[in-house]
Amino acid sequence: MRVAFIGGGKMGEAIIRSLLDKKICQPSDISVSDVSESRLQYLKSEYGVTIMTRNIESINGREVVVLAVKPQNINQVLDELKGHLKVGQLVVSIAAGVKINTIQERTMHRNIVRAMPNTPAQIGLGISGWTATKEVSGEQKQWAKLILGAMGKEIYFDKEDYLDMVTAISGSGPAYLYLFAELLIDGAVDLGLARNEAENLVKQTLLGAAQLMNTSNKTPAELRRDVTSKGGTTERAITVFEKTDLAGIITEAVKAAYQRAKELGEVESN
Repeated sequence: MRVAFIGGGKMGEAIIRSLLDKKICQPSDISVSDVSESRLQYLKSEYGVTIMTRNIESINGREVVVLAVKPQNINQVLDELKGHLKVGQLVVSIAAGVKINTIQERTMHRNIVRAMPNTPAQIGLGISGWTATKEVSGEQKQWAKLILGAMGKEIYFDKEDYLDMVTAISGSGPAYLYLFAELLIDGAVDLGLARNEAENLVKQTLLGAAQLMNTSNKTPAELRRDVTSKGGTTERAITVFEKTDLAGIITEAVKAAYQRAKELGEVESN
């Protein structure tokens, strides 16, 4: 499978690294175009991929074209690609909020996969929600699964609307966890721990809890109850969470992120 990347930023690099690490592609199978010459030279030096300054040249002879550019730059790229994409090529867009309809209208191309990866993809532990147009063949869907699955896990959705929900949960989700970590560290410092000690405790606690949740057959609620002894310290803390309506706050925050994802999608479509 030969893949062209338009955009060689962090997420583009994450996919390239994953494809090479999993031996799904060889360096000679991958071409990258980017506006930054220094970035291109870095990718060539680090991964041995082919680099090009013109997007049109990069996509020649490639079965898959990955759009890994920022949403604010996508329209210029799409307009440039119009008339140059071949019928058999698959376009995979990871540009947040950019609707399939926008990509189709600006490129006059029908075979589109839209995906929403998240930042843990940079270490191979990401998850990507994705959908595809009806023109995408079974073989092309397998290509998409390989590309997105190389970064961690992937989930296919039959309706594009679900990707706004994916954005609010897994796309933004890492930031929610980082915020909780920040606050937990600050709380530990307030108790009297040194900040480096607090950071070590919190990071390893979250890492261990996440790994246990991932490998256990128990639900998150069951795991929480395992830690929560009646009359104990955990129960006291959770009582405070309940009194301050943490559940309601999280629900409201997720809904706000979902609404914003929909709004951004409408803006990008216009």
